[in-house]
Amino acid sequence: MQPAFSVIFLTTLIGAAQGLFLALFGTDISGLGGLAPLESQRILVSGSVLALVLSALGLLASFFHLGRPERAWRSASMWRTSWLSREVIALPLFMLGLFLYAIVHATGQGNPRLVGAFTTLACIALFVCTAMIYASVRFLQEWASPLTLINYLLLGCASGLMLATLLAALSGVPTLVQPYGTMAAGLTVLAGITRSLSLYRNARLKPKSTLQSAIGIKHPRIVQKAQGFMGGSFNTREFFHGRSKELMSAVKWGFLILTFPMAIALLAIGLIASSTQVLFIAFVTQYIGLLAERWFFFAQANHPQNLYYQNIS
Repeated sequence: MQPAFSVIFLTTLIGAAQGLFLALFGTDISGLGGLAPLESQRILVSGSVLALVLSALGLLASFFHLGRPERAWRSASMWRTSWLSREVIALPLFMLGLFLYAIVHATGQGNPRLVGAFTTLACIALFVCTAMIYASVRFLQEWASPLTLINYLLLGCASGLMLATLLAALSGVPTLVQPYGTMAAGLTVLAGITRSLSLYRNARLKPKSTLQSAIGIKHPRIVQKAQGFMGGSFNTREFFHGRSKELMSAVKWGFLILTFPMAIALLAIGLIASSTQVLFIAFVTQYIGLLAERWFFFAQANHPQNLYYQNIS
């Protein structure tokens, strides 16, 4: 498939926002870090606002993927059958929850745990909807796996906790830096394992369709010489990335290194040295790796129509 950078930024930005909120709400209900009231208010409000900003940036990025942005509201109309429509509903609900959660903690009015529970439900629903947009496409074998949902969840939570670690350091809440950092490292390791499993699975997939089954000719050797027209089309632009195997391999190893071992190593250095600058570099490194990971996720999916559109005459 042809990766769309608007969707890449959407999924990685809202994933980090979701992971960040879950870390904040977990802190709120567990009393992690033994925070004083002012410390708790400072990090919960600033973290909720940051998660809201990231979600808004992701939503803004998604508009660049629309042919008619002014009709975006219609995308929610098929919520009974479409995971995309459900995502379109879940994202604004999650953003509304973030806004209310920040207001409740900033003003001291209302029930923060009730608002947090609502936002958590919207957050989990958003994770499921976003992942199922791809996991439910059965003819794209690389996506049609429970690992798609697991990886979206774990990678989002890992990046969110990496961001929470940085936020705790910037907010002057040292008692949260170590717990957040430890959980970020653990989730990153777990995400690395499950993402590696998906790569292992995808590398061993066998196409369900062949040229013979596609055109109904049983000859053992069929070779396409031309597409039949003089240039590309929507099919060749949107359903095949056109990159070399060497580039695909470089992107794969690049995201595996940046997102997992390098991010964990930088996180460990930042925690040991109590360096906010290194923690910032760790988060940026992992996020760049996630951009490459999401690009590879889309590019690796092999649409069956590419059996026909192999060559551009």
